[in-house]
Parts: sequence; structure tokens; C-alpha cells
Amino acid sequence: MAAAEAAAVVLSSSLKPDSAPVPESAGTAAATAPTSSAMAAAAALAAAARTGSEATVSKPALATKLLSLSGVFAVHKPKGPTSAELLNRLKEKLLAEAGMPSPEWTKRKKQTLKIGHGGTLDSAARGVLVVGIGRGTKMLTSMLSGSKRYIAIGELGKATDTLDSTGKVTEEKPYDKITQEDIESILQKFTGNIMQVPPLYSALKKDGQRLSTLMKRGDVVEAKPARPVTVYSLSLQKFQPPFFTLDVECGGGFYIRSLVSDIGKELSSCANVLELTRTKQGPFTLEEHALPEDRWTIDDIAQSLEQCSSLLPAELALKKSKPEESNEQVLSCLNGLSRTTRRHCHPNYLPRLLKVSLTMVYGKFFREF
Repeated sequence: MAAAEAAAVVLSSSLKPDSAPVPESAGTAAATAPTSSAMAAAAALAAAARTGSEATVSKPALATKLLSLSGVFAVHKPKGPTSAELLNRLKEKLLAEAGMPSPEWTKRKKQTLKIGHGGTLDSAARGVLVVGIGRGTKMLTSMLSGSKRYIAIGELGKATDTLDSTGKVTEEKPYDKITQEDIESILQKFTGNIMQVPPLYSALKKDGQRLSTLMKRGDVVEAKPARPVTVYSLSLQKFQPPFFTLDVECGGGFYIRSLVSDIGKELSSCANVLELTRTKQGPFTLEEHALPEDRWTIDDIAQSLEQCSSLLPAELALKKSKPEESNEQVLSCLNGLSRTTRRHCHPNYLPRLLKVSLTMVYGKFFREF
């Protein structure tokens, strides 16, 4: 009974680190000395306290590591969000993990974390989305023009304004006489270098605004003229009327929705995309390289960047940058600055990692300029 009471005393006192220590009487000391369970509990609490302290101290280190990330990796985009919305979600998670300012602050002219994607994926689609971080954003142009692979499920007999299942049905036609051989016989017409009319609901722009935005607003939008695109391979994987599954490998600027719609027209019917999955973009595959959302952490992304760097062509390899300041150098500089210097020295004249540390410590450091 005495041991239990002593353990309770130790536990309650350990849970109040800010309170003044209670003087230990001789009786209490005698009761607590032989109680190994109480000592173990106290040790566990002390270890937990040390862990929490270390986690707090490591925030600047995480911020430093986050801002040092550069390269290209891939994430798994689920159905629902747009590619831009997914990037914002990724940025929020990384900034929160590093304890850095909110995304609203980083949208200013001199943002600290640069993230971009290498090719829009429809909100109704899922699959590989290539992401560039830091200096890796400069490599994304090559991803836009690179090859991509998709698995698309089309539905015969229905046409929609968006050319996929999310749109409004605009036309219905019979499809019961269409056979698997009919579909396979026309696929050659859509292979190689062909001309394709982009869908009205797309990321293409008119007068600086996306066509999809203009369409949703009810504006009258003219279709863009047909443009040259490339299909490297196209095959029918499955046909179960009214649904058919295609495996498509294509170049940049190609729209699967337009392909499925054109196939429906070629069969004297109509069609729309029911499901769309990007299984590969450049060297990045959905199974091997795309990080699911539960792995959007600084450490996981750093590891993925290292693994993916070997997949990129030599001409896209990042040039070695000047060595970054070490944490010790940053802390030394920070401790050596007077409070006046910390508040009034213009951030442009400070090392980048020092600016990060000042922001972490003083919060509104940059907002004063």
C-alpha cells in the first residue's frame, strides 16, 4: 500500500514540471526508496519529457532539412482533388511538420518552399503525379512533354459535356451491335502521330483563364483547333458492354477523354470516360514510386528523392549547389546577433538557414519588412 502511495506521489509530481519541487520528508524518502515500480514510472515519465523536449528542439532542424530538399519525386493522387489542391495539401503537411509559417505567408513574393507538379491530372482521375521540390521545379517542363501511361475505362452509348462521368449527359446512342473486334479494328487509327481536338473542360487557357473555368461560368467557348499528339501504344484490355478498358501510352498534351469520345464516334455511337488511372509518368510508376498521403513526411520525401534521382536522365540531374550552412553555424550566428540586429537587419543580407532560424524564433521577423 505504501509503495502504491509513493508511486502516486512520484507520478503526480512528474506531471507538473512547472510547479515548485515539494520537500521530501524522511518518511516519504523511506517509503519511496525501496519502491522500484515508482522509480520505473518516474523514469518513464522523465524519458517522455525528454522526448517531447527533443521534438521541440528538432523543429528548426526539420525546417532546415525541408528547405534543403531538391529534386523530383512522385505522389499518388486520389480521386477528388485537383492537382493544384493536392499540392497545397502536400505543402501544408510539410510546413506543419517543420513548424514553419502557414501556406498563406509563403505565397508572398519571396516564398521559402517551392513545389510544383509535372502535368495536370483530372480531379476525377487518380494515379501518378510527378512533383518537383526546390530546384527540382525547374525540371518539370521535361515531365510535361514526356511519356505517360493510362488505364482508362470507357462507357459506350453516353456522351457528356466534360467527356467523362462527372459531366452532364448530352447525347445517348445505341451500342448493342458493337463487338470487341469492332473496337480493336479501329484502334490503329488512333496510334502514332495523330491530330486531336482538346476537350472544352481542360486546363488550356483563353485570355489567361482556363477553359474549364469559363465553361463552368457559363461563357460561350469555342473549341481549340486540332493539334498534333503522339500515341505510342494503344490496346483493348477488356470489353464488357457497355464498358471497355484501354491501355494507353502517349506523349505530352494528350487527352484520354478526347480519345475515348473519338472512339465512340468512330463506332457510330458515343462514349465517355468512366474511370481513369495514370499508371506511369516518365520513369515513375504508380506501384513503385508514388507516395501515398500517409507517407508525405520530410523523411519519406527525402528518401524518395534519393531513390528517384537515379531514374532521371543524366541531362536532368541537378547541378551541385553551394554547400549549405550547418546547424552549428546557424546557431552560432543566431546567438552572436544582438536583439537590435535580429529585428532590423534586412533578411536579404542573411544566410538562408539563418533567416529560417530567425523566423522560427521570432515569428514575425520577415513581416516587419
